[in-house]
Amino acid sequence: MQYRLRVLWWRARHRIKKFVEPAIGSLAVLLLRTVRLLNRARAANWAGAWLRRIGPWLPEHRIGRANLAAAFPEKSPDEIDKILGGTWDNLGRVAVEFAFLDRFRVLLPGEPGPADGVYDEVELRRFEEICAAPRPTAFFAAHLANWELPALAAARFGVDLSLLYRAPTVPAIANAVIDIRKNCMGTLVRSGFDAPFRLAHALERGGHVGMLVDQHESRGVDVTFFGRTCKANPLLAQLARHTNCFVRGFRVVRLPDGNHFWGEVTDPLDLPRDSEGRVDIQGAMQAITRVIEGWIREHPEQWLWLHRRWR
Repeated sequence: MQYRLRVLWWRARHRIKKFVEPAIGSLAVLLLRTVRLLNRARAANWAGAWLRRIGPWLPEHRIGRANLAAAFPEKSPDEIDKILGGTWDNLGRVAVEFAFLDRFRVLLPGEPGPADGVYDEVELRRFEEICAAPRPTAFFAAHLANWELPALAAARFGVDLSLLYRAPTVPAIANAVIDIRKNCMGTLVRSGFDAPFRLAHALERGGHVGMLVDQHESRGVDVTFFGRTCKANPLLAQLARHTNCFVRGFRVVRLPDGNHFWGEVTDPLDLPRDSEGRVDIQGAMQAITRVIEGWIREHPEQWLWLHRRWR
C-alpha cells in the first residue's frame, strides 16, 4: 500500500512538473526581458532596497545569521544585522544585473568612460602576462559582489576562457541564461560528468578555465573556512595537478554607489606539493579557501551568507 502511494505521488508530481515548469520558465523569461527595458542602476537600487526589507522574513535569513555569528563571534547582533542587510541588498542588485550582463562596460585603463567595471594598470599587466605565459591559468572566484563579472572582464581583456557553470533546471530559464552569457563570457561549460574532461582539454590546448569554488560539495575535500571545517570541490586543484597550470584568484568588489565595480587578479598561488612534486589536492584547496576568506573579511556584506556552506 505504501509503495503504491509513493508511486501515485511520484506520478502526480511528474505531471504537475510538466505543466508548472514551462509556465515558470515563460514567466521568468518575460520578467527578464522586461527588466532589460529598464534603467539598470535605478532597477538595481530598487531591488536592493526591496530585498533589504523582505529578506529578514525569509528562512535564508536565519541561515545567514547563524553563519555570521559563527564566523564572526566578536561581532554584536547589530553588526551582524548590518552585514546581512548588505547581503540582501547585494543579492537584489545581482538579480537585476544579470539581465544586463551583455551590456556591462569593462574598460581598459585610459579608455574613455563611463565604465561599469574598472581595472588599473597593474591588472592590465597581469592579464597581458596571463595571455603570454607558457602555461595556462585556472581562475577561481567566489560569490562576492556580482560573481558573473570576472568572466566578462577576462573575455574583455582577451583571455581565452572556458567557464564552468551550473544551469537552471527549468529549460526556458536555462536557454535564456545561455543567450545572455554566450556572447560575452567565452566558452561555457555546463557542469556534468564530462565537464572535468572538457576543462582539462581546454588547459591542455593552452586555454584558460574559471569556476566558482566557495559552495558546499558533499564529495569534496575538507578545508578550514572561518575556523570551521567544510567541504570544497577539488576540481580546480585536480586540474592544476593534472596540467601543471597556474592558479589565480579573480574577484570584483562593489563600489559604494552600488552600481560600479573594480576588479583584481591575484599573482599565481604557490600551491603545496607532495614528495613527488605534484600539486597536493587538499592543501591546494585550503590555500584557495584562505584567499577567499581574506576577500570576505574585507567586504563581508558582499558575500552570499545565505547558503549552508557548513554542513
